Amino acid sequence: MDRRPAVTFDLWHTLVHLRPAAETEYLHRQFDAATRVLADSALVPGAAPLGERELRGAFEREVRRAVALSHEGQTVTPAEQLARAANATGRVARPDAYLDELDRLIQETEFIPAPGALEVLGRLRDQGYRVGIVSNTVGEPGRFLRGALGGLGFDGLVERYTFSDEEPWAKPSPEIFRAALDRIGSTPDLAVHVGDGWADIEGARRAQLRAAILFTGLHEYAPEYRDLNYAPSFDRDSVPYRTADLREVPPLIERLLPLPRP
Repeated sequence: MDRRPAVTFDLWHTLVHLRPAAETEYLHRQFDAATRVLADSALVPGAAPLGERELRGAFEREVRRAVALSHEGQTVTPAEQLARAANATGRVARPDAYLDELDRLIQETEFIPAPGALEVLGRLRDQGYRVGIVSNTVGEPGRFLRGALGGLGFDGLVERYTFSDEEPWAKPSPEIFRAALDRIGSTPDLAVHVGDGWADIEGARRAQLRAAILFTGLHEYAPEYRDLNYAPSFDRDSVPYRTADLREVPPLIERLLPLPRP
């Protein structure tokens, strides 16, 4: 197979985002949906009834565990999070009902492309780079995000989406990067990754990619999102390649990963 240079991108706070108030509302609606599903689920024999506050707390604990495991490179899907919360609260698990709620939430949410995102992806594709997305999807299934991204114009610019809830691994596991690159016809030594956080930079290092670029242009996280997704800290100033403007990525890629001459 003719392996080609590739650029992979993180999704949240790299290619798309929500403004802080909308991001807070999005998280609240996720927890509200899980709480409703748990409250409407039958009790297992012998289980004690619980109020919505206890049910919500049980689900939030499972989400936090899933986030912590993602930092170790492990995947816990949204359906599994709901099922674990149901088990912890003595409820009959109804993950499909929760997924239906998430599907509606994503359809109703107006995700915002990062400034220059579509332009940058198109330029890289036109130059001959393979382009993929590698995203940790702890809070929502990737298959629902595909529709939202298509509506924003990403289809035709991204060759392959690799979402952690569809894989055995999450970033910073090197395996998720290697799998993503293999599917778009590239290899780590011919690839650069662009992302906003520790898992992106550390994962690219573990996978032995040519380089990683830290994107800092959308670091205005909602406080609850930042708290929920707290990752191991790292010295951002020590990352050799970083930018606050995605439009600076293509010329940087051209230096780090020059295309072979015809």
